[in-house]
Amino acid sequence: MSEDTEIRRTLNEQAARQLANATKTRAQWSGITPRWLVSFLPWTPVEAGIYRLNRVKESRAEASSDVTCSPQNDADLPESFVPYEENPREYSLNAVTTVLDVQTRVSDLYSHPIDQIQEQLRLLIEKVKEKQEYELINNAEYGLLTNTAKSQRIKTRKGAPTPDDLDELIAKVWKEPSFFLAHPKAIAAFGRECTKRGVPPPTVNLFGSPFLTWRGLPLVPSDKLTIAAEGKKTGKTNILLVRTGEKRQGVVGLFQPGVPGEISPSLSVRFMGINRKAIASYLISLYCSAAVLTEDALAVLEDVEVDHYFDYDKKFA
Repeated sequence: MSEDTEIRRTLNEQAARQLANATKTRAQWSGITPRWLVSFLPWTPVEAGIYRLNRVKESRAEASSDVTCSPQNDADLPESFVPYEENPREYSLNAVTTVLDVQTRVSDLYSHPIDQIQEQLRLLIEKVKEKQEYELINNAEYGLLTNTAKSQRIKTRKGAPTPDDLDELIAKVWKEPSFFLAHPKAIAAFGRECTKRGVPPPTVNLFGSPFLTWRGLPLVPSDKLTIAAEGKKTGKTNILLVRTGEKRQGVVGLFQPGVPGEISPSLSVRFMGINRKAIASYLISLYCSAAVLTEDALAVLEDVEVDHYFDYDKKFA
């Protein structure tokens, strides 16, 4: 008699599982990233969604000509004043927004042990925050790449990001730079160049996570610095160096606290009602922008190649 036709004397596992409760996870989405840029940027609250950036008119004359040191023989003191830009730039907060639709029958019947509405909101809020970081870097109006001055743009010498290239960035943002911002593959490419030269970059722990550093500045990863495709090749990307904070005349993020339905700074969720098809709608809005206070607060290394590898000696393999 075969095993399949033998008479069982115990309950089989497949049948037993029908009476067992499976332990369930929340919905997992691989698109969630740490969004380090949002954490590293200082955030300035604004009123009425507007931030006016007042700057001083740049003069061709040397700054030292406006002042004197140790005047002799009762000489006349220099007279001067500081002119302001008459039409300063104003930043308006942009809304990263979406609408969640939920069939009420689904949320009524299938919300235990995990609430369907809360789970849908959680995942959509994550998508909105991912879009926020993308816009902070790439937005055509206030994105960091768009607002990097022409004089603050340099190109790699040989394609791959080398220590010399990052030193050139530091020379552009030499007044108290804060951090580099790069795609993870660009950071890996820089690490390979350093290892080849025998100067592997040290690591520092920030926000409970390790970061590679160069000249004491952390290399902050973000996949929102895209890698442009070039045929069959991986393509090229950019590396940014940023100085942050109003006191240091750097880069600041902008938000407006106290928006209606706020669940975190400048992020709101509002119920929009139920239509005649019994679909409930929720409006998710995140208001933000960014401002580069002075041109030398930001520099970019362009044409960064990320697919250059080395053939090490076998004894080091």
